[in-house]
Amino acid sequence: MSIHPSSVVDPAARLGAGVRIGPFCVIGPDVTLGDRVEVKSHAVVTGWTDVGADSVIFPHATVGEVPQDLKYRGERTRLIIGARCKIRESVTLNTGTEGGGGITAVGDDCLLMTGAHVGHDARLGNRVILANGVAIAGHCQIGDDVIVGGLSGVHQWVRVGQGAMIGAVTMVTNDVIPYGLVQGPRGVLDGLNLVGLKRRGLDRAAISALRHAYEALAKGDGAFQDRARRLAETAETDEVRLMAAFILSGSDRSFLTPT
Repeated sequence: MSIHPSSVVDPAARLGAGVRIGPFCVIGPDVTLGDRVEVKSHAVVTGWTDVGADSVIFPHATVGEVPQDLKYRGERTRLIIGARCKIRESVTLNTGTEGGGGITAVGDDCLLMTGAHVGHDARLGNRVILANGVAIAGHCQIGDDVIVGGLSGVHQWVRVGQGAMIGAVTMVTNDVIPYGLVQGPRGVLDGLNLVGLKRRGLDRAAISALRHAYEALAKGDGAFQDRARRLAETAETDEVRLMAAFILSGSDRSFLTPT
């Protein structure tokens, strides 16, 4: 373990093997840093916060501060960050609120680039990438393998399905289907994230099935939910079943629908 003498580390903090804390950091009493976590200079880790093994917190990040929610009254809530995450410069992550379940969570292998924000009670899956200046509002659910382009914002309570991609400088106010591609200043669903699907190694048959599913959602008869129900009944791949299930599950927002 290596702790720079200029840092303030509460004696009650729980530090794993091989933790490294650089100069001028502050580590609070309810913080747990997993094995080999590195906290670089001028970072603050506070609140009831767990940081998974091999994660790195870069300078001037503020991790585990209280929510930016006027209803918050000091209740004991939590932030959980998974393993091997990179929390870059000036990123902010808040703990949860009692009304939102009490936990803000970030999965494994996530990259949160400079200036990104994750609000109270948000849930990020594994391998999520938030580019510079991205703002994830409270109560959002971001699925595995989602990429959000720089300076984009996701409205509170929005769900973004697994494998979706949101382009830069985009405001997302409604749910995004798994594997969807969202672009434009006022986010429009503009097809599938084909680049992401290929990078994940999906074969041509699986991608073709998703293409047909997208077309069925865009052009089929009946309301959007009706098309999703028919898709669930006829789905032949895991990816299409996931897409249909996501649409048919409960949501506090409406959907960005296929164009």
